[in-house]
Amino acid sequence: MATRSTPRPSFRRERAAMKDGCTLVAGVDEAGRGPLAGPVVAAAVILDPKRIPKGLNDSKVLDLEKREALYQKIMASAEVAFVSAAPARIDRIDIRKATLWAMCAAVEALPRRPDRVFVDGKEFPHGLPCPAEAVIDGDAKLVSIAAASIVAKVTRDRIMRRLGMSVQGYGFERHVGYATREHRAALVDLGPTRHHRRSFAPVRLAWELREGVIAPTQAELFIENEMEAAE
Repeated sequence: MATRSTPRPSFRRERAAMKDGCTLVAGVDEAGRGPLAGPVVAAAVILDPKRIPKGLNDSKVLDLEKREALYQKIMASAEVAFVSAAPARIDRIDIRKATLWAMCAAVEALPRRPDRVFVDGKEFPHGLPCPAEAVIDGDAKLVSIAAASIVAKVTRDRIMRRLGMSVQGYGFERHVGYATREHRAALVDLGPTRHHRRSFAPVRLAWELREGVIAPTQAELFIENEMEAAE
């Protein structure tokens, strides 16, 4: 019995919008909502219908080599903008609002204002300069959103790898800020940096440990419990 291949994102929704009179259609996505450190990055991409790179897909299903290759093709053929929201902004207004802010800023930073925007997820930011539509799992359905997911992911990973070279001991170059066992252990041993999101529970706990609010055994127990739950 033949196995059914997984559907790839297409340009159908974008093309339908263009037939409705939207000359420029942008896809928007983000990378880095979940990590304990580093920015959340949003990207906006307007693909050229005549130069859509082959192989576009949700960045999460692509390996590093394919993401990097597609990133280069996207940057060479599309109109692209990306914006990052730093940990300080995330802590000040929360990760959801920081993500929506970055998405809106990325659209506004495009070389030309789009006529329609498709945003990955359940909601789109207010204040966009054009009509928008939220698409759940959009990075697996629309190539413009898939392209934005690749740009956001590659951009953020590069930021975190550079950070790993200048801020050593945390392993940023390997886990890019996500809550791995290595990262959580480093938080307890070394304490949080200015690149960490103090509004996130494990980072807040590590900060309280450094300030003497809680005992080391409490922090270690929390890390073990959290990692066992994740596994």
